[in-house]
Amino acid sequence: MTQPAIFFEEVNERQGVFHRRAILLGGFAGLGITALGARLAYLQLLETQRYEKLATSNQFNFKLQPAPRGVIVDRNGAVLAANRPNFRLMVARDKGVDPEATIKTLANYVPLDETRQRRLLKDINSAPKRAPVSVMEDMSWEQFSAINVRAPELPGVTADMGEVRVYPHGGAFAHVIGYVAKVNKDDIDAITKAGRTPDPIMLHPGFRIGKQGVEKALDEALRGRPGARKVEVDANGREVRHDDAGDIPATPGAEIQLTLDVDIQNRALEVFGEESGGAVMMDCRTGDILCMTSAPSFDANRFVRGLTGGEYRALAGYERKPLLDKCLSGLYPPGSTFKTMTALAVLMAGIDPEARVTCGGGMNFGGRYFHCHKRGGHGSQNLNDAIKNSCDTYFYSMSLRVGPDRIAQAARAFGLGQTFDIGIPGQKKGIVPDPAWKKRYFKKNEAMQPWWPGENLSYAIGQGYLQVNCLQLAVMTARLANPDYKALNPRLIKSVGGKELPRGSDVPALPFPRDHIDRVRAGMAAVTDVGGTGYRASQLGLGDILMAGKTGTAQVRNYDSGGSRGKGGTWGLRDHGLFVAFAPIDAPRYAIAVIVQHGMGGSTAAAPRAREIMRTALLKDPEMMARVQKPLPMPEITPDIEQDTAPLTPTVLPPGAQAIPTVAPAPAPLPGRPT
Repeated sequence: MTQPAIFFEEVNERQGVFHRRAILLGGFAGLGITALGARLAYLQLLETQRYEKLATSNQFNFKLQPAPRGVIVDRNGAVLAANRPNFRLMVARDKGVDPEATIKTLANYVPLDETRQRRLLKDINSAPKRAPVSVMEDMSWEQFSAINVRAPELPGVTADMGEVRVYPHGGAFAHVIGYVAKVNKDDIDAITKAGRTPDPIMLHPGFRIGKQGVEKALDEALRGRPGARKVEVDANGREVRHDDAGDIPATPGAEIQLTLDVDIQNRALEVFGEESGGAVMMDCRTGDILCMTSAPSFDANRFVRGLTGGEYRALAGYERKPLLDKCLSGLYPPGSTFKTMTALAVLMAGIDPEARVTCGGGMNFGGRYFHCHKRGGHGSQNLNDAIKNSCDTYFYSMSLRVGPDRIAQAARAFGLGQTFDIGIPGQKKGIVPDPAWKKRYFKKNEAMQPWWPGENLSYAIGQGYLQVNCLQLAVMTARLANPDYKALNPRLIKSVGGKELPRGSDVPALPFPRDHIDRVRAGMAAVTDVGGTGYRASQLGLGDILMAGKTGTAQVRNYDSGGSRGKGGTWGLRDHGLFVAFAPIDAPRYAIAVIVQHGMGGSTAAAPRAREIMRTALLKDPEMMARVQKPLPMPEITPDIEQDTAPLTPTVLPPGAQAIPTVAPAPAPLPGRPT
C-alpha cells in the first residue's frame, strides 16, 4: 500500500514543472508581443512618411517628358534650328487592346496605307507593354480633334501635343547642322558598346536624337534634362487623371551659336543653282567659318518627319550626291590652286624668284610631252608671272629642282592633308603624297613604291595622288592671307550654352619667312589685276576693295594629246573647277574656296560664284561698307598762272551757237570697276 506522502510529493513536482514551463512560455510570448508592438509603433510613428510615399507611388506614376531641344543660332542670333508644336498620335499595347483592330479604326481618321499599318503593327507588338508607339506626327487640328472626341472608344490610343524640330532655312544648313530622327536599335547598341547605359528617355516616342552634323556632335548638350508628368493610375496601371501640381519641369537644352552667317550661307547655295560642289569662307583674322555650303542640298525637315523608301533612294541615287557633304567629305585634286604651295616650296629651296623658265606650250620629260594649258606657251616666266598666268611649264621645271618632300612640307604647313577640330564629324583627311607615303600606300607592291621624278610634274600643278577637301583649301587661303602670318585654325562652334570656345587665331606663326608669303600673295593679286592682264571678271565692283585669287581646273581622268578637258562629254567625266581668293588685298579680311564639281573651269565656273559670295560678306561688314560708300576725293586742279593773270574778256558767240564747256567730261569707267 502506497504512502499518502509520496503521492502528494509527485503531484507537487508535476505542478512545479508546469508552472515553470508556463512562466517561460509566457515570457517568450510577452517578448514577442513587445517586439511586435515596438515594430508596429516604429512603422506607425517613425516610418509614416515613407509608407505614405510608397502608397502614393501605387496611386501615381511619373511619365518622362523630353526637354525642349536647344536652339541653334548663327553668329548674329538668327535661328537655324528650333522647335515647334506638334500634334501626334500614339498607340500602346495593353491588356484588352487589339492593336490590329485599333490601327484599322485609326485609318478612318488619319492617312495610314496598308504598308504603314503593317509596319506599325510590328512596332507595337515588339514594344514593351504600355510603351506608346508613334503612329503619326504633324496631325491637323481636325484629325487631332476627331481622335480626342473618340478617346473613350479607343483604349491604348493617345493624341497629345509635343514638339518637333524645325529648320527654317531648309537645305542651306543641312550638312552643317544635320537633323534629328527617332532612336533606333543601332543607336542603342552603339551606346551599349561604349560601356554606357542608354538614357530611359530614349525610349519615349517623342524623343529625337541627333543624326548628323552639329545635332549629332552636340546631342547631349542639346537634349537637356527630361522632366516628368505626374498622373494618377488605377490598379491596372491605366491613367485616370493628370496632377498638374506634381509635374517635374524639364531643363531645356543648351543654345548653340555657330560662326556661320545666314545671309552668306543662303547666298552661296543660291549661286550654285543646279551645280554640284562646295564653298567655304573664313575670317582671315579669327578663323571663324562664315559659310560652309555643300550643293545640291536636301531639306532636313523631311528627315525629321521620316522619309519613305522611295524618297531616300531618289536622294541616294542622284549622281550629284545631295547627301554627301562636299566641304568635308568630298575629296578632289586641287589643280592650279595648289601652285601657291609649290611656289612656297620653290622659295624655301632657295631658288631665285626672278629665275626664268621659257614656256613654249609644255616640256619633254622621260619620253613624254607634258602640256601647258596654253598651247602657244607663255614665253619667259618668273615666279610672279607663273602664278599670274598659271604656267604649268614653269612649275614642271621647278618641281624637278624642288622635289616632293618640300612641296609636301609646304602643303601640310598650310592645312592640307589634315583634319580640324571644328566640332562636327565627317571630315576626310585627303592625301598629301611624298615618297614615305607612297611606300606605305603601296607596301604590297614593291614595283610601285619608288617615287619617280616624273611624278613631281603632276604633283606641282595639283594633280597625281594629291586629294584635298574644300575646307582645307579655305584654311590654306586663310593662312596665306592672315595679317599676322599665323597657322590659323577654323572655328565653327562659337559658343555652347553661352560659353565661348577658343578662337582659331590662338595659334603659333607659320614656319615660313613673311617675304615668301608676301610674294605668293602678290602673285594671287596679279591673277585678278584689272589693270593688267588678270582675270577681270573675278573682281568685286566695290571701289578700291579688290580681291586676290587663284583659279584651278582639275582633271578627273587622263586625256590623249592634251585631251578635250571634258567639254561636251558626260557630266561625271568633266574637269572640276576651283577658285581660292581673299579680300581686300591691302588688308585681308575674308578668304574663300569654291569647288564646282565637274564644272570644267575655275575661271568660268568657280570664280564668278566666289565673287558673289565674297561681295555678300563684304557688303555685310560695316567697315567695308563705309569704305565702299566713302566719296572719292575730288581731283586737284592746277591753276594756269598766265590765264589767271590775264584780263578777262567776254566771248561773243554768233546767234544760235552754244558755248563749249571748259571742264572735260569724266573718263569712261574701266571694265569691271564702278564709276
